[in-house]
Amino acid sequence: MNHRTVAVLAATVFSSVALAGCGGSSDDSSSGPVNLTYWAWAPGMDEVVALWNDANPDIQVTVKKQASGDDLVTKTITAAKAGNAPDLMQAEYQALPTLVSNDVLADISDQVAGAEDAFAPGLWQQVTLGTDAVYALPQDSGPLMFYYRADLFEEYGLTVPTTWDEFADTARALKETEPGKVLTTFSANDAGLFAGLAQQAGAQWWTTEGEQWKVAIDDVATGRVADFWGGLVAEGVIDNQPMYTPAWNNALNTGEQLAWVSAVWAPGTLTTAAPDTAGKWAMAPLPQWNAGENVTGSWGGSTTAVTNDARDKDAAAAFATWLNTDPEALTALVRAGGIYPAATAAQSGEALAEAPEFFANQPDFYVTAAEIAEGTAPAAWGPNTNVAYATFNDAFGEAARTRGDFRAALTTMQRATADDMTGHGFQVIE
Repeated sequence: MNHRTVAVLAATVFSSVALAGCGGSSDDSSSGPVNLTYWAWAPGMDEVVALWNDANPDIQVTVKKQASGDDLVTKTITAAKAGNAPDLMQAEYQALPTLVSNDVLADISDQVAGAEDAFAPGLWQQVTLGTDAVYALPQDSGPLMFYYRADLFEEYGLTVPTTWDEFADTARALKETEPGKVLTTFSANDAGLFAGLAQQAGAQWWTTEGEQWKVAIDDVATGRVADFWGGLVAEGVIDNQPMYTPAWNNALNTGEQLAWVSAVWAPGTLTTAAPDTAGKWAMAPLPQWNAGENVTGSWGGSTTAVTNDARDKDAAAAFATWLNTDPEALTALVRAGGIYPAATAAQSGEALAEAPEFFANQPDFYVTAAEIAEGTAPAAWGPNTNVAYATFNDAFGEAARTRGDFRAALTTMQRATADDMTGHGFQVIE
């Protein structure tokens, strides 16, 4: 994507997300300290920002707690249209193209020169949108990995899979010896996991060619992922039920489901979903498509962005840089917010020296996680990720429920996404 393309996108008002609500920006006093407003949802952010405010009396930041996801995106776009967006905002990686196309985010490449070295290339690519611009700094990440019941794997004589072929064989072997058990489930209620698996396989769902968008959700890489999981569901060797339901929680807690493909934040979920299993799980790298590689996708994660309405972009960028690269700030983010920092140095720092309490049996948990995170594949997000995700939930949800055609569901997802972009004035090629 070149700068001219970004300019074209910024002039295009994208409205597939319904815009509602509005919020104010910072104090516009011309004397005294610079006052910046930061819209964010991460827990404990007030505590982290207090460290900055104590050390920087000339630049004071006020956190205004917001809802996450599409709610914050729509609220910020509406505020930007009125000229009173916050100075800074927490934005998920997949939301950045939508915010850029609505002319919300500032290019802070000059202010953050040199910051690229602090992050994995796959994460940095997501905040540049493939240009020389920088629209945000990575804050936290969600590298995918493989979680499994170590005690039950030993009891049933299973080997931790290192490739997806081995994963399929493990699912079949377990089903044959223990018909009442399943290795895992394919869930269609969170498109982020499927997107991360597609990234690992090499998918690039949205790219640009000149001033045109190319939509390739049904590309070869994603088709491979859809066929793999659809095949296992059709065989009946994995479950086809959604995550985060009482039934799913019970399956994890009782050992009916032995494994879960998830992200680095999974221990927190397991603590609630399967409280009786503390100390019985282990974490390993995500199975690979090619033996010996170290590639993973992402599920979740967010950034800190400076808006075009920011009264002092230099001050805002200085705060964003501190928040996401300073050791004291990163330690505070981990301890107060429970995040997994995007900065590579912090992934093996003091704050992550001890494994999550739920994984006390695996003291090298975060050492392994840092090694996995180094292989994070780049993601290619577009301006209507919300449409793609909603279509996934519907089309793949039906395919999973009926053990039907996952490839047809992928085609539906491609068609709906491309048509929505065309309907909103984007030049689209497929």
